[in-house]
Amino acid sequence: MKTENHRILIIDDERPILLTLEALLRRHAYQVDTAPTASQGLKLLKTKSPALVLLDLQLPDAEGLQTLDSIKSDSPEMPVIILTAHDTLHNAIESIKRGAYHFISKPYAPEELLSLIEKALEKQSLLRETEKLRQKTEQLEKRLEIAETRLTPIFKSKPMQEIDELINAMAPSEANVLIVGESGVGKEVIANVIHARSRRAGKPMVKLNCAAFPQTMIEGELFGYVKGAFTGAMNEFPGMIAAAEGGTLFLDEISDMPTDLQTRFLRVLQEREYRPLGSTQIMKADFRVIASTNRPVAEALSKNFLRSDLYYRLNTFQIEVPPLRERKQDIPPLIASFLRQFAQQLDKPEPTIVPDAFQKLLDYAWPGNVRELQNAIEYAVVLSRRELIGVKELPDEVQLPTVLQQTERGAPPRTGVQSLDDVERNTILQALAECHGNKKKAAELLGIQRPTLYNKMKRYAIEL
Repeated sequence: MKTENHRILIIDDERPILLTLEALLRRHAYQVDTAPTASQGLKLLKTKSPALVLLDLQLPDAEGLQTLDSIKSDSPEMPVIILTAHDTLHNAIESIKRGAYHFISKPYAPEELLSLIEKALEKQSLLRETEKLRQKTEQLEKRLEIAETRLTPIFKSKPMQEIDELINAMAPSEANVLIVGESGVGKEVIANVIHARSRRAGKPMVKLNCAAFPQTMIEGELFGYVKGAFTGAMNEFPGMIAAAEGGTLFLDEISDMPTDLQTRFLRVLQEREYRPLGSTQIMKADFRVIASTNRPVAEALSKNFLRSDLYYRLNTFQIEVPPLRERKQDIPPLIASFLRQFAQQLDKPEPTIVPDAFQKLLDYAWPGNVRELQNAIEYAVVLSRRELIGVKELPDEVQLPTVLQQTERGAPPRTGVQSLDDVERNTILQALAECHGNKKKAAELLGIQRPTLYNKMKRYAIEL
């Protein structure tokens, strides 16, 4: 370990000790300052900024443990080694309790002291490096937080840029927001951005997924409850409204909230107060509400999934997030972002997607939207070899020819009367989709010979 840049302060009133220690340390390339009193030592501590202090417990102007307290008060991270002839157990215990690095009695072995000094300085160096890393991490996290409050680095399409501009305008207000869009489009991301740009950004953002809890539990999660409010309420629970005090409450899938609870929540929005279950105490409510739903608003209202009075209260601003298939420009930057994310998580080099595979990703309809794309990229990164992602590394449904993707199992059925030719063509497409384009298996599934299948595919212009 290099020692030439390390300065050591010796505080000891015995001149022979000072001279001996100074000579020993200088021979080992340390810079040395000496002080015969506590007051002089504390002055040197401020002016010379040593890396370590050697401290005697018996000083003419102060008790050594008090001097140790003063050093630790001014420089909490400063390593201090106690050198004393008064090596009682009490002194040793008190020294360590008050923050000394080590306690060594006089007379000391020079090798032991030098070894202790080196270890103390190594520990101090590690602590400084850890602190630097912590500061860098905090700075990086702050930059990431700032980046995450902008949609445009990831979302390049015009609809998402327009949403970004709308958020800029309305986020600083207290207005309620309703976010509408299919599952997986990124409604929660939008909610996060609104909160991050709001005046409440320094306070919590609390999220309640109304579809994730049984209807009997949502009320307790939202309003909280006191002990004994109902069977199983063994402890007090403050609830989401209390947790969101001063911040934002995000109600995901609001149309899955029971309608009677919607009425009670509307009253909270109007009166800005509520009462936990089983309590007689009225609590003040201070939060901004952002809600979302994956149901079309007209359907949610007509089928009474969403009460109209609550809807009008929430709908000060409505943000409709289009599905990913309607904003293909967002797919490449999203792919790039997910590639970096999962390569880092898996500690793998960031892979490259070959052109054919990339085209498959662009052509796929993404019924599960951004969430499905994210899962597909994670799947591909896990399977990637030699830092490449080919078509074989993509999920099966993405590999299917485009003509078959719309006829996969689970796709919405066609409506209206179809001709016999349409029925036959759709049946062939369905069989090919279920067999992932394997014509032999599709023919077997249909109960026909392969040549017959080929002829029918030619007749209906089905090309794979």
